[in-house]
Amino acid sequence: MYTKIQELRKEQKITQNELADAVNVSRQTIISLENGRYNASLVLAHKIAQFFQVRIEDIFIFDGEEENL
Repeated sequence: MYTKIQELRKEQKITQNELADAVNVSRQTIISLENGRYNASLVLAHKIAQFFQVRIEDIFIFDGEEENL
């Protein structure tokens, strides 16, 4: 899954730490999300979308290659 977290974060001049604190996760979680090594839970995806004031599907882009659908 591709995410636009890093793009949105940089546009708004927000650090990984600031975003992590805002959505109550570790900075490592944000790094993993940005690098595609971790898929957010629905709750976390919702928190991130609310933080950036966009829809979940505007941040998390499903590439159609996910397993276990």
